[in-house]
Amino acid sequence: MYQLLVYSHIFSVILSIGPFFVLFPLLKKLRQATAETEQACIEVFQSAIRLVKHAGHVLVGSGILLMYVGSWPWTTSWVVMTIVVMVSSIFFLARAFTPTLKQFNEPSANKQSLIDKLYRSVWIYITLLMMMLWFMVVKPVLW
Repeated sequence: MYQLLVYSHIFSVILSIGPFFVLFPLLKKLRQATAETEQACIEVFQSAIRLVKHAGHVLVGSGILLMYVGSWPWTTSWVVMTIVVMVSSIFFLARAFTPTLKQFNEPSANKQSLIDKLYRSVWIYITLLMMMLWFMVVKPVLW
């Protein structure tokens, strides 16, 4: 059972991080997109975000079960730091992408500025995810 939980946890990490790397070529294409291509790119972007959110649910659920089944206490420094970064990333994910993507439908929207904002947001979110991954893999003792 433990090995299945570890596998689910690792697979959900891949599904939580992987789609963001696909978004870079998509953002590049969005810079020169026509109206119909733009809408398709936005839909793909939204689908990627949706996949990441659902993978995140599996990630959190399997992580909680691994903590319950495993021998790590909740007060271990790398666990606490992972949770802190995770909560930050949840708030960031909720505010960084969907509101910006909705602005593309406004006639007065500066699309290049919105694309730049999405590009920065993707990098920030990848950084947060990589920080969590580092805490879980390295398991540093911080206190």
